[in-house]
Amino acid sequence: MSTQQTLVLDIETVGEDYDSLDKATQESLTRWIKKESGSEEEYKLALEDLKAGLGFSPLTGSIAAIGMLDFQKNEGAVYFQAPGKQYEEIKEEGIAFKAMDEKEMLTKFWEVAKKYQVFVTFNGRTFDVPFLFIRSAVHGIRPSKDLMRGRYLYQNNPDALHIDLLEQLTFYGCVRRKGSLHLWSRAFGIESPKAAGVTGDDVGPLFKKKKFLEIARYNVGDLRATRALYEKWRELLSF
Repeated sequence: MSTQQTLVLDIETVGEDYDSLDKATQESLTRWIKKESGSEEEYKLALEDLKAGLGFSPLTGSIAAIGMLDFQKNEGAVYFQAPGKQYEEIKEEGIAFKAMDEKEMLTKFWEVAKKYQVFVTFNGRTFDVPFLFIRSAVHGIRPSKDLMRGRYLYQNNPDALHIDLLEQLTFYGCVRRKGSLHLWSRAFGIESPKAAGVTGDDVGPLFKKKKFLEIARYNVGDLRATRALYEKWRELLSF
């Protein structure tokens, strides 16, 4: 594994504006909460939760940022959406920040992915990678690597080994409480990506406020923490 090129990756997502959706889509999304809500107040609370969660599905959300960090070089890039704003490419502490639309982000990501054999994520198998796959397909882009094949590491995919640290650290779900990246970072003495005061829940509001570079910088925190956690796992728990 040590001779293989390794890429740490993480994405940030943002939901569509619920009020801009057509009535058929709104009805499809709210049908279940209408049935399960016992009162108008419960329905309103459930609707607000639904609106806030549209970014968790590639059917109602898009990718706000794709972060990549070369494990060996400890350098990388964050591609991020910035609709209506112009940004010059900048570089901070080995990370290049590049603004582009979602289709261009995905096209360039899969070009970069061709150079790597190992891909490290935190919860990437149930969120980041499926989201990347579906959004790529929506734009007519075919992924260059099959990052969903071979969930178990003994099913080694030599061209695209996906190491989801949440799966590894919980032994494929044997641990009852899985824990967030923040909790795992805290336990191992790693600086949490939440240390700057931004969380994943802030991405949507930040996007609406057009604070796109702030989202991209938050993504770097996730990349750094995931890389450090991977080092701990590889040294102490990888067999």
